[in-house]
Amino acid sequence: MADLSAERKRLGGGAPGCGPLIPPLSETARPLRQQVFDRVRAAGLIGEGDPVLQPLTGGVSCDVWKVDTLTGPIVVKRPLEQLRVAAEWHAPVERGTSEIRWLRRARGVDARMAPEVLAELPGHGFAMRFLPGCPVWKDELTAGRVDTGFAAAVGERIAAVHAASANSAADRDAFPNDAMFRALRVDPFLLHVARKDAELAPALEALADDLSARKIALVHGDVSPKNILVSADGPVFLDAECAVYGDPAFDLAFCVTHLLLKAVWLDDARMIAAAGATIAAYRGGVDWEEPGSVLARAGALTAGLLLARVEGKSPAPYLTDPDHKHIVREQARARIAAPVAIDALVTNWKRNFT
Repeated sequence: MADLSAERKRLGGGAPGCGPLIPPLSETARPLRQQVFDRVRAAGLIGEGDPVLQPLTGGVSCDVWKVDTLTGPIVVKRPLEQLRVAAEWHAPVERGTSEIRWLRRARGVDARMAPEVLAELPGHGFAMRFLPGCPVWKDELTAGRVDTGFAAAVGERIAAVHAASANSAADRDAFPNDAMFRALRVDPFLLHVARKDAELAPALEALADDLSARKIALVHGDVSPKNILVSADGPVFLDAECAVYGDPAFDLAFCVTHLLLKAVWLDDARMIAAAGATIAAYRGGVDWEEPGSVLARAGALTAGLLLARVEGKSPAPYLTDPDHKHIVREQARARIAAPVAIDALVTNWKRNFT
């Protein structure tokens, strides 16, 4: 979602398992610090005294802190109403409650795939368990450690949540987040580009309408390498603020989009192989509809999302080279105009035009 790269580090990546720290809070920020202490203490997670609280930076969607307690470190997260991006981008703070529900639902499918929520806090915030010694998948990829087996496990676990929640009235009722998903995904990624590109507007608007209309399974909404920890037990998914009952094709498309962007950025064919492994494993877990149907929708969505990461409200921050943007833009535009299934899109993806 809303970018939150520090969360992966605060939950496990880096030494000693948390992300970069911002300078100590000034006196004018003391009331906010006290709010965090009071809420965590009221939840019974810390006792009296002054536990160590470390504000973490790197995200655009939330305030986040690592809190050291007598029983070990925890992470406290509180969503922001105005995201930290250049464009005006507001989102309902109720998404914090949606994230809690997704994390708990995912743990019900497989407890290894999400951190434990320890307490819900006022203001739609929450506290969750800190996971030490788990690097962020994005950091592993950018360091050149590309493990297609891990990529396949990502696909398997995404599909497992989709399969467990497919055609479930209970899950649909628990995630009535259409307006929030529109604010965080449909509008900034698809419709924002459509408003600027008259040629592709009809295709992008149709894609947005179809995405909004499908109610099939529980969608995470931000399956990105920056939101996945590499644990000894496989992928751990974070930052589910965009969770909605919708089209499962979106999660696959969102994840593959990031891998294809990194293939261009790093000129690394292994990223394309990782994307292929994710798709193949995901396809093996599809039991709620014909696999070809979800892969076809995912291909169309991937094309739209690729263009959005160049032209949308939340461009990929690492894709700054004009040549890289051109490579992504031209391929994305071609596939929006003439959609193909996601596996075919990946097979034919070009890292460069030389």
